[in-house]
Amino acid sequence: MNHAGAVALNTFREAVRDRVLYSLVFFALIMMAAAVLVGQISIGIEEIVIVTLGLSAISLIGLLIAVFVGVGLVSKEMEKRTLYAVLAKPVRRWEFLLGKFGGLVLTLSINTGAMALGLFLALFYVKHSLQRADAVLLVAVYFILLKLALVVALALLFSCFTTPLLAILFTAGLYLAGLFVHQMRNLRHDLINPALGSLMRWLSYVLPNFENFDLMSAAAHRRAIPTALILHNTLYTTLYCGLVLIAAAVIFSRRDLK
Repeated sequence: MNHAGAVALNTFREAVRDRVLYSLVFFALIMMAAAVLVGQISIGIEEIVIVTLGLSAISLIGLLIAVFVGVGLVSKEMEKRTLYAVLAKPVRRWEFLLGKFGGLVLTLSINTGAMALGLFLALFYVKHSLQRADAVLLVAVYFILLKLALVVALALLFSCFTTPLLAILFTAGLYLAGLFVHQMRNLRHDLINPALGSLMRWLSYVLPNFENFDLMSAAAHRRAIPTALILHNTLYTTLYCGLVLIAAAVIFSRRDLK
């Protein structure tokens, strides 16, 4: 685990030196500033507009980082041939993958925290105060971070056995499919082929359920989030990421790097 921690710290340092990440975070903060202006025009729904646009910006920027940077965690190391130097040391392949995952999740946590701070500052500018009900925004941001961790794990998995372009397409495709899990599960079998309906229902339990992480409407209207849902999503993300990373480690351990 010390080796994985060293890889994670090095990944974080590389991300800190990447100006693209700062540009994306700056773009998100600009979107929140624009949300303040739009909110002032939208009389009576200023807070809803700011929260909706702010959380959308945090989610979108985070997804771009998780997908594109996550896919490059392995491929860039191979292209630069630095991977061979790392694995020549007493670092196992699964430790390398775990460290890469942890480093990018740490980077996303800090970036997401910075963007969340920008969202709260925008709210404070409009409301001139913050209330206890605004704490639901922290839960919404936490759910976004859980979603991003799951996307990073998927991107890392696909990058272990395919090209960067295909890995991006596979990750984006799984993310989009995961947004419609409930619809797939509740399809009316009398309107479609029974075999297709059974297949869709089976897939709905295998695909990552990204719908459970969407709290935008609840956060915008300051609805309380059940503690059971927070625990469920945390446990779900931990288990799913664990399974995906195990699969990635098995595939990567069998890959010929010559």
